[in-house]
Order: sequence, then C-alpha cells, then structure tokens
Amino acid sequence: MKQNLIQIKYRLFVAFIVVNLMGCIEPFEGEFVDFESALVIEATITNEVKNQQVILSRTYEFDADGPIAESGATVRLSAGGNTFDFQHTGNGVYLSDQVFAAQSGVDYQLDITTRDGRGYSSNIVQMSAVTSLDEVRAERITSDFGEDGMGIFVDSFDPSGSSKNYRYEYVETYRVIAPTWTPTSLAGDPEGGCNVIKVPNTTDEQVCYPTDFSNAIVLTSTEDLDEDRVNNFMVRFIPRNNYIISHRYSILVRQFVQSNEAFTFFETLNELSGSESLFSQTQPGFLEGNVFSKESEEERVLGFFDVASVDEKRLFFNYDDFYPGERLPPYVVDCNPSAPPIVSMGGTCVLRPIIESGLGVYVADNTPPGAGEGPYFIATRVCGDCKELGTSELPEFWIE
Repeated sequence: MKQNLIQIKYRLFVAFIVVNLMGCIEPFEGEFVDFESALVIEATITNEVKNQQVILSRTYEFDADGPIAESGATVRLSAGGNTFDFQHTGNGVYLSDQVFAAQSGVDYQLDITTRDGRGYSSNIVQMSAVTSLDEVRAERITSDFGEDGMGIFVDSFDPSGSSKNYRYEYVETYRVIAPTWTPTSLAGDPEGGCNVIKVPNTTDEQVCYPTDFSNAIVLTSTEDLDEDRVNNFMVRFIPRNNYIISHRYSILVRQFVQSNEAFTFFETLNELSGSESLFSQTQPGFLEGNVFSKESEEERVLGFFDVASVDEKRLFFNYDDFYPGERLPPYVVDCNPSAPPIVSMGGTCVLRPIIESGLGVYVADNTPPGAGEGPYFIATRVCGDCKELGTSELPEFWIE
C-alpha cells in the first residue's frame, strides 16, 4: 500500500512537468446489488503477556475505500472464572484493559455488543499446544518461477506431536537511503514571483527505517508427516530487484500453533478468495467461522476467534552478505532528475509550485541550462526524502 502511494505521488510529480494530454473516456457504470454489511471479527488471543487485541469492522463493497471500523462496541472476554474488558483505541482496534496471557486448559469465549445493541459471541475455545520456533534463516534462491531472490525459511519441531497446524506472520523493517538527498533545498523566494532560492535542507532525511506488516495467509501442516516437524518452510520470498533489501533488512517471524478448526478456516479462506484480509468480499460464498449473532441465526458474521500459542524470532542480513559487489536493486521509483523551467512560455510559474507542493526536491544545479530547462535539477520527493517511506528514527531492536 505504501509503495502504491509513492507511485501515485510520482505520477503527480511527473504531471507537473509534462504537457497534459486531454482525452475523453466513456465512464463504465456498474451496479452492485444485494450487498450485506456484515460484522467482521478478528481476534487471536495469545500466550504473550500483553494487552490482547480484538479488531471489529464491517465488510465493504467493491468500490469502497476499505473496511469500515466498528466503534462504540462493548467487548468482553470470559476466561474461566475471569473476565477481561476491552476498550476501543481507534480504527476498530480494541485492547484489553489488563495485560494477560492465555493459559492452557482454560475455556475462552468472546462476547460483543455493538453500539446498536446487537449481541455477538464465539464458540468456547482453548489454547493450542505450545511449540517453539527453532530457527529463522535467509537464503539466496531461485524461485519456482525462475526469479532470483531471498527466501526466508523456518524450522520448528514438536516432539509431542500435538501441534500439527501452523500459521505465520511477519514484520519487516529495512534501511532505505534516499539516492538524491543533498544538504541543500529549494524554497519559494520570500520576495514573491516565480523565483526559488537555495536554502539549507533541514526537513528531508537521507536514511530511514520503514516497517511493513505481512498481509498474506501463510500456513503449513505436519498432519501427513511422520513427525511434527516443520523443516525448511519458506514464509517469505523477496525478489532480488525489490528495493527493501538494498542495504540492511530485518524480519520478525511469528509462529502461531492453531487448532484444526482455526487452521481449516484460514485454509478455506485462502483457497476461496485468495484474500489477504478477512475484510474481502470477493469470495464466491460465505465462509462460516466460530463467531455468531445471538440475535438471529440468519445473520452472517465473518471472522474467527482463536486462542493460540505463539513464538517469534528476528533475523538481520545485509545485501552484500548475499550479493557481494553486485548492483543494488532499483529504487522504489525512477529518480532520473528533470530541470523544469522557472516560468512557462505562457508566463505561468512552473518550478515554484512543484517545490512548494512538496512533490519535487532539489538534486543539483543545472549549469548551463539547456533549451527550455531551468537552472536546477529536481526529482520526486521520495528520491531525496526517505520519510515518504517510513520513519528516520532508528528502531530500538536494530542491530548493525
């Protein structure tokens, strides 16, 4: 999503410095009928000591921007003889008032009352078996499609043979170096007009550390194997030309042990829709989970309530570790600079609006300017300011 946003900004930047071509396109008028706004419940309680999380939203139509967060709900978790209340923190995310960890042998049940007074609940669930994530490693490989890249592999073993079903999530953080960053910037001339002046660069950053969260359903099972061993299972493939591995890359892999019911739900969801989110309405039929309406058996509720054990490990590697002396992957956008004129042939300001809108940043002087060019080379902002991709603050967990 972040990369799509950068591409959009890049296109807007290009539009500022090229001649607009006008055309007529007849709009397509589609109609979607019989849309049902169903409650979506995403909840996985784990054996980590933390504020546990429940996410509530509404399904959305094909042409909508995204899921609609469900606010104002009362969320409560029954855990044996204990009860935990959850508070809405924004965007449909509810966090438990207390930190706690799921325990083996305890019955858990989720209860929800939406702000319109409708009640929802889950089946009673117990936590899955506890299995450690033994190793996370990176290897340079060629994919099944013949593509060079980095594979992230995991190993795990449960000698008791009681785990069987595994789901993986990951969080990746990587160093980005803005390729055209300079200590000099451009600003509109305080005296007005179309002129710009060079000033010290006090806003743009050269080195940043973006973070991306996995949005795929990654599953494996040892049910048909002789032993409960996950061996050399690839949870992530990164093509060699992906800019995120250009310098230093880190990935935190989380392994969830799932019940047969939970594993079947996620496996079916993956097969039916190829969906990367429970919010999708693209599946051809309704996928029933273990959450339901207490008001009506006919009301559809989407999602799953799970109580799972989890283990995690973090991995770091540098690009040079696997591609020594080889060229870096291309940056997230093309950073070839341009030199738009100060004023157009018609007398309209050209460069100043680009600079003041934040779409373009200074790269170098253009001396002497060519025909129709201005005195400065500029590039789209992400080329000279990596904050467009993520924070410039060094993560606490980062290790060189």
